[in-house]
Amino acid sequence: MTNLPTGFPKGLPTAVECRSVLADGTLLTVSATRRPRTGRAEVKCTVADADAMRLAERMQEVVRLARHTESRFDSRDQVVIGIDRVPAAGERDWELAVVLADRMVRGLWKAGTGHAGKAPVANGWSDAWHLGRVAGHAIAPAAGAFPGALLGGPGGLAHLGQLSGHPDPGAAVSSARAWFPLHAGGLADSLNWVEVGVYPVDAARGQDEQAIEEQGIAVPGQDAARQLAVRQALAGARHFDGRGSGRWRTTVRFGEPHFQGRSFELALVLADRIARGREFLPRGRLIASGQSAAWHAGQVDTVDGLGPKCALLLREAAPGDRILLPAAWQAALPADFAEQLRARGASVACVERIGII
Repeated sequence: MTNLPTGFPKGLPTAVECRSVLADGTLLTVSATRRPRTGRAEVKCTVADADAMRLAERMQEVVRLARHTESRFDSRDQVVIGIDRVPAAGERDWELAVVLADRMVRGLWKAGTGHAGKAPVANGWSDAWHLGRVAGHAIAPAAGAFPGALLGGPGGLAHLGQLSGHPDPGAAVSSARAWFPLHAGGLADSLNWVEVGVYPVDAARGQDEQAIEEQGIAVPGQDAARQLAVRQALAGARHFDGRGSGRWRTTVRFGEPHFQGRSFELALVLADRIARGREFLPRGRLIASGQSAAWHAGQVDTVDGLGPKCALLLREAAPGDRILLPAAWQAALPADFAEQLRARGASVACVERIGII
Protein backbone atom coordinates (compact mmCIF):
# COMPACT_ATOMS: atom_id res chain seq x y z
CA MET A 1 0.00 0.00 0.00
CA THR A 2 1.26 3.49 -0.81
CA ASN A 3 0.34 6.83 0.69
CA LEU A 4 1.07 8.97 -2.36
CA PRO A 5 2.12 12.64 -2.19
CA THR A 6 -0.27 15.31 -3.37
CA GLY A 7 -0.75 15.24 -7.14
CA PHE A 8 1.15 11.96 -7.84
CA PRO A 9 -0.57 10.34 -9.58
CA LYS A 10 -3.39 12.61 -10.62
CA GLY A 11 -6.87 11.43 -9.79
CA LEU A 12 -6.50 10.91 -6.03
CA PRO A 13 -9.59 12.28 -4.29
CA THR A 14 -9.27 15.42 -2.21
CA ALA A 15 -12.45 14.71 -0.23
CA VAL A 16 -14.52 11.58 0.50
CA GLU A 17 -17.38 10.48 2.73
CA CYS A 18 -18.16 7.24 4.53
CA ARG A 19 -21.24 6.56 6.65
CA SER A 20 -22.08 4.42 9.64
CA VAL A 21 -25.38 3.33 11.17
CA LEU A 22 -26.03 4.45 14.74
CA ALA A 23 -27.92 2.49 17.35
CA ASP A 24 -31.10 4.47 16.67
CA GLY A 25 -30.98 3.49 12.97
CA THR A 26 -29.90 6.89 11.67
CA LEU A 27 -26.76 7.52 9.64
CA LEU A 28 -23.62 9.27 10.79
CA THR A 29 -21.36 10.77 8.10
CA VAL A 30 -17.57 10.80 8.27
CA SER A 31 -15.82 13.22 5.89
CA ALA A 32 -12.12 13.14 5.06
CA THR A 33 -10.21 15.87 3.23
CA ARG A 34 -6.61 15.74 2.04
CA ARG A 35 -4.41 18.82 1.73
CA PRO A 36 -0.70 19.72 1.74
CA ARG A 37 0.62 19.32 5.24
CA THR A 38 3.03 22.29 5.33
CA GLY A 39 4.12 21.70 8.90
CA ARG A 40 0.69 20.87 10.33
CA ALA A 41 -0.31 17.71 12.19
CA GLU A 42 -0.42 14.51 10.13
CA VAL A 43 -4.05 13.91 11.09
CA LYS A 44 -6.60 16.43 12.35
CA CYS A 45 -10.02 15.37 13.62
CA THR A 46 -13.03 17.57 14.22
CA VAL A 47 -16.48 16.96 15.70
CA ALA A 48 -19.69 18.92 15.14
CA ASP A 49 -20.12 19.34 18.91
CA ALA A 50 -17.30 21.56 20.18
CA ASP A 51 -17.64 19.97 23.64
CA ALA A 52 -16.90 16.44 22.36
CA MET A 53 -13.12 16.81 22.56
CA ARG A 54 -12.62 13.24 23.77
CA LEU A 55 -14.41 11.90 20.68
CA ALA A 56 -12.09 13.86 18.40
CA GLU A 57 -9.09 12.51 20.31
CA ARG A 58 -10.38 8.95 19.93
CA MET A 59 -10.91 9.48 16.19
CA GLN A 60 -7.30 10.61 15.81
CA GLU A 61 -6.09 7.68 17.90
CA VAL A 62 -8.05 5.17 15.78
CA VAL A 63 -6.67 6.62 12.52
CA ARG A 64 -3.07 6.64 13.71
CA LEU A 65 -3.30 3.09 15.06
CA ALA A 66 -4.99 1.77 11.92
CA ARG A 67 -2.12 3.16 9.86
CA HIS A 68 0.32 1.02 11.83
CA THR A 69 0.32 -1.86 9.32
CA GLU A 70 0.58 0.25 6.16
CA SER A 71 3.85 -0.70 4.50
CA ARG A 72 4.55 2.77 3.08
CA PHE A 73 5.10 5.92 5.13
CA ASP A 74 4.41 9.31 3.57
CA SER A 75 3.19 12.12 5.81
CA ARG A 76 3.55 15.00 3.36
CA ASP A 77 -0.24 15.40 3.21
CA GLN A 78 -2.53 16.24 6.09
CA VAL A 79 -5.85 14.41 6.39
CA VAL A 80 -8.67 16.30 8.08
CA ILE A 81 -11.45 14.02 9.31
CA GLY A 82 -14.81 15.27 10.53
CA ILE A 83 -17.89 13.60 11.94
CA ASP A 84 -21.27 15.30 11.56
CA ARG A 85 -22.87 14.18 14.83
CA VAL A 86 -21.92 12.79 18.21
CA PRO A 87 -22.77 9.10 18.81
CA ALA A 88 -24.33 8.06 22.10
CA ALA A 89 -21.92 7.25 24.92
CA GLY A 90 -20.38 3.82 24.41
CA GLU A 91 -21.12 3.58 20.67
CA ARG A 92 -18.03 2.62 18.67
CA ASP A 93 -19.32 1.26 15.38
CA TRP A 94 -18.27 4.52 13.67
CA GLU A 95 -14.59 3.57 14.08
CA LEU A 96 -14.45 1.49 10.89
CA ALA A 97 -16.01 4.31 8.86
CA VAL A 98 -13.30 6.68 10.11
CA VAL A 99 -10.55 4.22 9.16
CA LEU A 100 -12.02 3.66 5.70
CA ALA A 101 -12.50 7.37 5.02
CA ASP A 102 -8.84 7.96 5.88
CA ARG A 103 -7.75 5.23 3.47
CA MET A 104 -10.10 6.32 0.70
CA VAL A 105 -8.87 9.92 0.65
CA ARG A 106 -5.25 8.75 0.46
CA GLY A 107 -5.95 6.33 -2.37
CA LEU A 108 -5.35 3.17 -0.36
CA TRP A 109 -8.86 1.79 -0.84
CA LYS A 110 -11.44 2.44 -3.49
CA ALA A 111 -14.95 1.56 -2.41
CA GLY A 112 -17.90 0.94 -4.62
CA THR A 113 -20.76 3.37 -4.14
CA GLY A 114 -23.31 2.57 -1.49
CA HIS A 115 -27.07 2.48 -1.64
CA ALA A 116 -28.53 4.75 -4.36
CA GLY A 117 -25.07 5.98 -5.34
CA LYS A 118 -24.30 7.40 -1.92
CA ALA A 119 -21.15 6.99 0.18
CA PRO A 120 -20.29 3.47 1.46
CA VAL A 121 -21.70 2.37 4.80
CA ALA A 122 -19.47 0.62 7.35
CA ASN A 123 -19.93 -0.52 10.93
CA GLY A 124 -17.13 -1.95 13.06
CA TRP A 125 -14.92 -1.41 16.07
CA SER A 126 -11.63 -2.73 17.44
CA ASP A 127 -9.31 -2.69 20.42
CA ALA A 128 -6.45 -3.77 18.12
CA TRP A 129 -6.41 -1.31 15.25
CA HIS A 130 -2.61 -1.35 15.46
CA LEU A 131 -2.79 -4.97 14.28
CA GLY A 132 -5.23 -4.12 11.53
CA ARG A 133 -7.88 -6.35 13.11
CA VAL A 134 -11.60 -5.60 13.37
CA ALA A 135 -13.21 -7.18 16.43
CA GLY A 136 -16.87 -6.91 15.44
CA HIS A 137 -19.85 -4.62 15.08
CA ALA A 138 -22.72 -3.78 17.37
CA ILE A 139 -25.26 -2.75 14.75
CA ALA A 140 -26.21 -4.91 11.78
CA PRO A 141 -27.84 -2.69 9.16
CA ALA A 142 -30.87 -4.27 7.56
CA ALA A 143 -29.87 -5.71 4.19
CA GLY A 144 -32.84 -4.08 2.52
CA ALA A 145 -32.07 -0.63 3.87
CA PHE A 146 -28.29 -0.65 3.36
CA PRO A 147 -27.28 -3.26 0.77
CA GLY A 148 -23.54 -3.79 0.54
CA ALA A 149 -22.84 -2.36 3.99
CA LEU A 150 -19.40 -3.41 5.22
CA LEU A 151 -19.58 -5.08 8.63
CA GLY A 152 -16.50 -5.65 10.77
CA GLY A 153 -15.69 -8.83 12.65
CA PRO A 154 -15.80 -12.60 12.06
CA GLY A 155 -17.85 -13.41 9.01
CA GLY A 156 -17.27 -9.90 7.65
CA LEU A 157 -14.20 -7.70 7.55
CA ALA A 158 -12.03 -9.46 10.12
CA HIS A 159 -8.86 -7.53 9.28
CA LEU A 160 -7.89 -4.61 7.08
CA GLY A 161 -5.79 -6.76 4.77
CA GLN A 162 -9.01 -8.14 3.32
CA LEU A 163 -9.70 -4.76 1.72
CA SER A 164 -6.95 -5.48 -0.82
CA GLY A 165 -6.96 -9.29 -0.77
CA HIS A 166 -3.95 -9.52 1.53
CA PRO A 167 -3.40 -11.81 4.55
CA ASP A 168 -3.86 -10.66 8.13
CA PRO A 169 -1.41 -7.73 8.54
CA GLY A 170 -1.20 -8.37 12.28
CA ALA A 171 0.83 -11.50 11.55
CA ALA A 172 3.68 -9.25 10.35
CA VAL A 173 3.74 -7.16 13.55
CA SER A 174 6.59 -8.06 15.88
CA SER A 175 5.87 -7.24 19.51
CA ALA A 176 7.63 -7.66 22.83
CA ARG A 177 7.02 -6.76 26.47
CA ALA A 178 9.29 -5.73 29.28
CA TRP A 179 8.38 -4.96 32.88
CA PHE A 180 9.40 -2.16 35.20
CA PRO A 181 8.82 -1.67 38.96
CA LEU A 182 6.41 1.00 40.17
CA HIS A 183 7.05 2.45 43.61
CA ALA A 184 3.77 3.68 45.04
CA GLY A 185 4.43 3.06 48.72
CA GLY A 186 4.50 -0.33 50.42
CA LEU A 187 1.77 -2.77 49.39
CA ALA A 188 0.84 -0.60 46.39
CA ASP A 189 4.21 -1.32 44.72
CA SER A 190 3.83 -3.41 41.57
CA LEU A 191 5.34 -4.43 38.26
CA ASN A 192 3.97 -2.72 35.17
CA TRP A 193 4.55 -3.84 31.60
CA VAL A 194 5.28 -1.89 28.46
CA GLU A 195 4.64 -3.49 25.09
CA VAL A 196 6.22 -2.34 21.83
CA GLY A 197 4.85 -3.48 18.47
CA VAL A 198 6.77 -2.69 15.27
CA TYR A 199 5.89 -3.02 11.59
CA PRO A 200 8.52 -2.43 8.86
CA VAL A 201 7.83 0.43 6.44
CA ASP A 202 9.39 2.09 3.42
CA ALA A 203 9.65 5.87 3.58
CA ALA A 204 8.73 8.07 0.65
CA ARG A 205 11.72 9.64 -1.07
CA GLY A 206 12.91 12.94 0.34
CA GLN A 207 11.50 12.59 3.87
CA ASP A 208 13.56 13.27 6.97
CA GLU A 209 14.29 10.02 8.85
CA GLN A 210 14.23 11.67 12.28
CA ALA A 211 10.80 13.17 11.59
CA ILE A 212 9.52 9.82 10.34
CA GLU A 213 10.86 8.12 13.45
CA GLU A 214 8.82 10.21 15.87
CA GLN A 215 5.72 10.59 13.67
CA GLY A 216 5.55 6.81 13.26
CA ILE A 217 5.26 6.16 17.01
CA ALA A 218 1.78 5.95 18.54
CA VAL A 219 1.21 5.80 22.31
CA PRO A 220 -2.54 5.38 22.84
CA GLY A 221 -4.08 6.41 26.14
CA GLN A 222 -1.20 8.65 27.22
CA ASP A 223 -1.02 12.42 27.55
CA ALA A 224 1.13 14.61 25.32
CA ALA A 225 4.05 14.71 27.77
CA ARG A 226 4.28 10.91 28.05
CA GLN A 227 3.92 10.50 24.29
CA LEU A 228 6.78 12.93 23.75
CA ALA A 229 8.96 11.13 26.31
CA VAL A 230 8.33 7.77 24.63
CA ARG A 231 9.07 9.11 21.15
CA GLN A 232 12.26 10.83 22.23
CA ALA A 233 13.54 7.76 24.10
CA LEU A 234 12.88 5.40 21.18
CA ALA A 235 14.22 7.79 18.55
CA GLY A 236 17.39 8.34 20.57
CA ALA A 237 17.99 4.65 21.32
CA ARG A 238 17.43 3.70 17.68
CA HIS A 239 19.89 6.40 16.60
CA PHE A 240 22.45 4.78 18.90
CA ASP A 241 21.58 1.39 17.44
CA GLY A 242 22.50 2.66 13.99
CA ARG A 243 20.08 0.26 12.27
CA GLY A 244 16.71 1.33 13.50
CA SER A 245 15.90 4.85 12.37
CA GLY A 246 13.11 5.63 9.93
CA ARG A 247 12.17 2.02 9.28
CA TRP A 248 9.26 1.28 11.57
CA ARG A 249 5.72 2.10 12.52
CA THR A 250 5.54 1.61 16.25
CA THR A 251 2.77 1.25 18.83
CA VAL A 252 3.58 1.46 22.54
CA ARG A 253 1.10 0.31 25.19
CA PHE A 254 1.30 0.16 28.99
CA GLY A 255 -0.44 -2.39 31.21
CA GLU A 256 -1.24 0.26 33.83
CA PRO A 257 -1.49 3.52 31.89
CA HIS A 258 -1.44 5.91 34.86
CA PHE A 259 1.90 6.34 36.62
CA GLN A 260 4.54 8.98 37.17
CA GLY A 261 8.23 9.29 36.40
CA ARG A 262 10.56 8.13 33.65
CA SER A 263 11.95 4.93 35.15
CA PHE A 264 10.02 3.00 32.48
CA GLU A 265 12.43 4.15 29.76
CA LEU A 266 14.96 1.32 30.00
CA ALA A 267 12.20 -1.29 29.84
CA LEU A 268 10.69 0.55 26.85
CA VAL A 269 13.99 0.68 24.97
CA LEU A 270 14.73 -3.00 25.65
CA ALA A 271 11.25 -4.12 24.58
CA ASP A 272 11.76 -2.18 21.35
CA ARG A 273 15.15 -3.82 20.78
CA ILE A 274 13.65 -7.27 21.33
CA ALA A 275 10.79 -6.54 18.93
CA ARG A 276 13.32 -5.44 16.29
CA GLY A 277 15.54 -8.48 16.82
CA ARG A 278 18.37 -6.50 18.39
CA GLU A 279 18.41 -7.93 21.92
CA PHE A 280 18.70 -11.33 23.57
CA LEU A 281 15.51 -12.92 24.87
CA PRO A 282 15.47 -13.99 28.53
CA ARG A 283 13.90 -17.32 29.48
CA GLY A 284 11.34 -15.45 31.58
CA ARG A 285 10.49 -11.76 31.79
CA LEU A 286 12.84 -8.89 31.17
CA ILE A 287 12.45 -6.47 34.10
CA ALA A 288 14.28 -3.14 34.01
CA SER A 289 14.42 0.22 35.74
CA GLY A 290 16.35 3.14 34.30
CA GLN A 291 16.14 6.36 32.35
CA SER A 292 18.53 8.45 30.32
CA ALA A 293 19.36 12.00 29.33
CA ALA A 294 21.35 10.61 26.38
CA TRP A 295 19.72 7.59 24.77
CA HIS A 296 21.40 8.60 21.52
CA ALA A 297 24.67 7.59 23.25
CA GLY A 298 23.17 4.40 24.74
CA GLN A 299 23.63 5.76 28.24
CA VAL A 300 21.61 4.41 31.19
CA ASP A 301 21.11 6.83 34.10
CA THR A 302 19.99 6.20 37.65
CA VAL A 303 16.43 6.44 39.00
CA ASP A 304 14.93 6.87 42.46
CA GLY A 305 13.48 4.20 44.72
CA LEU A 306 16.33 1.71 45.04
CA GLY A 307 15.20 0.25 48.38
CA PRO A 308 11.50 -0.33 47.75
CA LYS A 309 12.07 -1.40 44.16
CA CYS A 310 14.64 -4.00 45.19
CA ALA A 311 12.22 -5.31 47.83
CA LEU A 312 9.51 -5.55 45.16
CA LEU A 313 11.84 -7.38 42.78
CA LEU A 314 12.73 -9.92 45.48
CA ARG A 315 9.02 -10.58 46.02
CA GLU A 316 8.06 -10.77 42.36
CA ALA A 317 11.05 -12.44 40.69
CA ALA A 318 10.28 -15.75 39.03
CA PRO A 319 12.45 -18.45 37.41
CA GLY A 320 13.99 -17.22 34.16
CA ASP A 321 13.51 -13.50 34.85
CA ARG A 322 16.33 -11.18 33.79
CA ILE A 323 16.59 -7.95 35.81
CA LEU A 324 18.56 -4.94 34.56
CA LEU A 325 19.28 -1.96 36.84
CA PRO A 326 21.37 1.23 36.50
CA ALA A 327 25.12 0.80 37.07
CA ALA A 328 24.88 3.57 39.69
CA TRP A 329 22.90 1.17 41.90
CA GLN A 330 25.65 -1.46 42.00
CA ALA A 331 27.35 -0.38 45.23
CA ALA A 332 24.09 0.33 47.07
CA LEU A 333 22.20 -2.90 46.37
CA PRO A 334 21.04 -4.79 49.48
CA ALA A 335 23.41 -7.44 50.79
CA ASP A 336 22.96 -10.81 49.06
CA PHE A 337 20.49 -9.26 46.59
CA ALA A 338 21.93 -11.14 43.61
CA GLU A 339 22.15 -14.39 45.59
CA GLN A 340 18.52 -14.15 46.70
CA LEU A 341 17.43 -13.59 43.12
CA ARG A 342 19.57 -16.50 41.98
CA ALA A 343 17.86 -18.69 44.55
CA ARG A 344 14.54 -17.81 42.89
CA GLY A 345 15.90 -18.70 39.46
CA ALA A 346 16.32 -15.08 38.33
CA SER A 347 19.41 -13.05 37.47
CA VAL A 348 20.44 -9.41 37.76
CA ALA A 349 22.93 -7.09 36.10
CA CYS A 350 23.71 -3.41 36.58
CA VAL A 351 24.34 -1.69 33.24
CA GLU A 352 25.65 1.69 32.17
CA ARG A 353 24.87 1.26 28.46
CA ILE A 354 22.51 -0.59 26.15
CA GLY A 355 23.42 -2.34 22.95
CA ILE A 356 26.04 -4.89 23.94
CA ILE A 357 24.88 -7.86 21.84
